[in-house]
Amino acid sequence: MEYRYLGKTGLKVSGLCLGTMQFGWTADEPASQKILSASLDAGINFIDTANVYSKWVEGNPGGVSETIIGNWMKASSIPREKVVLATKVRGKMGDDPNSEGLSRKHILKAVEDSLRRLQTDYIDLYQTHFMDENTPMEVTLSTLDDLIHQGKVRYAGCSNYPAWRLMEALWVSDVKHIHRFETLQPHYNLVHRQEFEEQSQDVCCKYGLGVIPYSPLAAGFLTGKYRKDRNNPGSPRAGRAKKYFNNQNWDLLDVMDILGKDLGGCSVSQLALAWLLANPVITSPIIGPRSLEQLEDNLAAMEINLSQEALQALNNASSQSTDKVT
Repeated sequence: MEYRYLGKTGLKVSGLCLGTMQFGWTADEPASQKILSASLDAGINFIDTANVYSKWVEGNPGGVSETIIGNWMKASSIPREKVVLATKVRGKMGDDPNSEGLSRKHILKAVEDSLRRLQTDYIDLYQTHFMDENTPMEVTLSTLDDLIHQGKVRYAGCSNYPAWRLMEALWVSDVKHIHRFETLQPHYNLVHRQEFEEQSQDVCCKYGLGVIPYSPLAAGFLTGKYRKDRNNPGSPRAGRAKKYFNNQNWDLLDVMDILGKDLGGCSVSQLALAWLLANPVITSPIIGPRSLEQLEDNLAAMEINLSQEALQALNNASSQSTDKVT
């Protein structure tokens, strides 16, 4: 496993981060714990979750993914220092009007709940899941700064922030002399490029932020299991993948099939991950396997070194398009 520095934190994390949104959703607890153990055995030391995972599932109150991770660490007697734990705060976690957002009240309550579920006394990377337009940036950042000084959080990060909001956050931290966001978790993959590349990539590069993109396989579209003119498989995430069903993306899959054969049988998903890993601004794409077979496939991406010609072919085939869904 290759390890990379997480921005300017000095912290080394694995080149792939294990995302756990599927835990308690498409993977039950026994399957989730097997994936966690196999990931650790393979050298993955970076685990990402969120307090809301997976609240959108009927009967899931949120916090289930964190609970599964906490149970695994306790049952397996995993030394805490071997794992870099990242979780998030922002989403609604109850019926109380203050059970969501990035206010001081909610963050202080949410971090204690996450610590309890994770069965740990500190969180390595505590991320704001998305913006809260109703809470001043200074309030959110000063609260995170207090948690860092208290030792409950090691570093702060953000997810789904546009470049202007990220710059505001960096400016506030600089002016107020408080801890800044050290990472950005953007939505970024071969079929969703423009948002990150045109807005935030230069900011992350300029200020040395770690970049940990989520949905690197585009909700399963970049596994190659969906194809044009074919009865596509149904799955809990199929609805999210349908937005990528357009002519250019079908053509991209054809290009990836050919390139994979030229590289000795690489899968579409491995190429999608290798493309991200080849970008020096990317720290660790967040994979979300729900089986050991998917994990093994994802891990193999670390062994792929794409040539400039291969990268150019992928870039050309995945450039932004105005194709309508077909």
